[in-house]
Amino acid sequence: MTLETSIEYVKGIGPEKAKLIKSVLGISTVEDLLTFYPIRYLDKSKVYKISNLQESNLEIQLKGKITHVQEIQTGKIKRLAAKFNDDTGTMDLVWFQYSKWMKEQLPINREIYIFGKINVFNNQYSMPHPEIEIEEKKEGDHRLSPIYPSSEKLTKRGLNQRFFQTVLKNVCKEIPNLIQENFPDYMIKAFKFLSRQHTYLNIHFPKDLEYVEKADNRLKFEESFFFQLGFGLKKLHHKTQSFGNSFPIVGDYFTNFYQNHLPFELTNAQKRVLKEIRLDMKRPIQMNRLLQGDVGSGKTMVALLTMLIAMDNGFQSCLMAPTEILAQQHYNGIKDLLEGTGINIRILTGSSKASQRKIIHEELQNGTLSILVGTHAVLEDKVKFKNLGLAIIDEQHRFGVAQRAKLWAKNRIPPHILVMTATPIPRTLAMSFYSDLDVSVIDEMPVGRKPIITAHRREKDRTFVYNFCRDEIKKGRQVYFVYPLIEESETLDYKNLMDGLEHVMNSFSDYNVTMLHGKMKPDEKDAAMNYFASGKAEIMVATTVIEVGVNVPNASVMVIESAERFGLSQLHQLRGRVGRGAEQSYCILMTSDKLSKESRTRIKTMTETNDGFKISEVDMQLRGPGDILGTQQSGVVDFKKLDLVNDSAIIKATKDAVEKILENDPLLVKPDNLIIKNYYVRYYKGENKWSKIS
Repeated sequence: MTLETSIEYVKGIGPEKAKLIKSVLGISTVEDLLTFYPIRYLDKSKVYKISNLQESNLEIQLKGKITHVQEIQTGKIKRLAAKFNDDTGTMDLVWFQYSKWMKEQLPINREIYIFGKINVFNNQYSMPHPEIEIEEKKEGDHRLSPIYPSSEKLTKRGLNQRFFQTVLKNVCKEIPNLIQENFPDYMIKAFKFLSRQHTYLNIHFPKDLEYVEKADNRLKFEESFFFQLGFGLKKLHHKTQSFGNSFPIVGDYFTNFYQNHLPFELTNAQKRVLKEIRLDMKRPIQMNRLLQGDVGSGKTMVALLTMLIAMDNGFQSCLMAPTEILAQQHYNGIKDLLEGTGINIRILTGSSKASQRKIIHEELQNGTLSILVGTHAVLEDKVKFKNLGLAIIDEQHRFGVAQRAKLWAKNRIPPHILVMTATPIPRTLAMSFYSDLDVSVIDEMPVGRKPIITAHRREKDRTFVYNFCRDEIKKGRQVYFVYPLIEESETLDYKNLMDGLEHVMNSFSDYNVTMLHGKMKPDEKDAAMNYFASGKAEIMVATTVIEVGVNVPNASVMVIESAERFGLSQLHQLRGRVGRGAEQSYCILMTSDKLSKESRTRIKTMTETNDGFKISEVDMQLRGPGDILGTQQSGVVDFKKLDLVNDSAIIKATKDAVEKILENDPLLVKPDNLIIKNYYVRYYKGENKWSKIS
């Protein structure tokens, strides 16, 4: 038997059961069986007496005899009932799903052990669907019995807990021949690990709960360690083998802007991040850096200053955004900042006219266009640069790997890469899934920004909310009303938006109201945005199309309708559309009276903190890491043991361990580390290709 052996050849399984197990559980090899871990354990060391039972829902073991069995029909529902006696009392056993075979096989008047949860009704105890063991326990039997994930389809065919326990016992006998060590002795000693063979024995049939914990920790560490190793090797390869253009000069473009055109003092966080970027670009190795910063923290300013360094070294820059609105936002912001510098900047999107494209193509190729801002249109083959030295990608998770690779190919030597995101990434995810990137964080807001006040209001408070909005408008401020847009119910949502628009226009008939939604044409969107941004409209009614890219410093109130229908990340992004000026801003979350537990948690989190990183941690607990990463369907976060929400200490320990090992032995050639290398090459090589950023 090897790890690759089909389970049909495992004692007790055979072809038919193997087919069923594969279809239900996806288990097809011996290795799959060994990594089919128990979800919990039953403590079978204690035998209770019926007369001593006190609480319901205890999972217990009893010893006695079944004395009577009968089928009971109530209406259309049939159940199997039995009386169970020990020497202290009687209780009922009941099966709501059973077969004729099971009824005939029940051991009547024989000494048995039963296991299960007890229920109590009118002081009478019962146990639904008990597990039954007939044979006497032998000395040295395991006290903790593993309970495996199962399904009704399997138990109906006799593939119950007893079946899996027996099969795994047979497989575990082969562990000395199947499981080889994958950590060197120095690691096993340093982390006080069980051996790998003892880990698998104790995860399935543990000596006690302490050994369960030890086995569990080792398996979690192993999953995280080899995953991190893949990223560590990739990052190392990038730093040693990936050529890039060196940017040694900070010259006139940067200095002139910094001294004469910078509209505000940079925060210490911005200065720190710029220094990190500067050190990266000095080296003749392609920069590969992730820039995290909350909404409004000043990432665009860092991006512009980085582009000016590229110009000082004779290179062009490109900033790519996922939507036209966001691209236009970046373009307008950077163009305003560069006013009076003589620097040529243009925008290229899907709706750019042919005449504009012709100028852009010519200027890119002759080198007179220094900065290009755009959407996916930048990736077209006809868009050719004379000397692209820096590519900045905003909200990179919205671009596919193949799309990004096209951008890298725009220059003979790949450009430096700066990836920006305003979606805070939980610390454990950043450590795990972005560890091949160097990460910079802007964790400070610009001076003078006041924290946004967030309030939760219900329908009964609407008059109060509207009066508050009117008071703000009278002070010269502007207001957003945002309605949810869920693609599955687009028609209904569109109707809600139109009804909302009508309601707002009727309630605020003294003021100008404009509207923005995804079905509008690009020029219509621009017109609506400009109308609002110029102050001609006091109110904007919109869908989540304004989640990114809308910057109106004068807007001080964000009313989010049906806020319970939004995710935490979305609510936080929307809230970031206000609070961009010096005035106090407000976000009002309107909800129905009935909220689910999860909705209450989201709303409570929003009212308690403005910290995007804290919000992202709660978001990950609610949604799971797959949704946050946008990899829910790909199995990328399909760890069998490691929990990205709760195992941050293990992730940190493995990250540190990998960094230390690669620092001392980058090629893993030292005798001690060969065991790690051989295991990684065999089992993990190529697994992390999905995450390739450049």
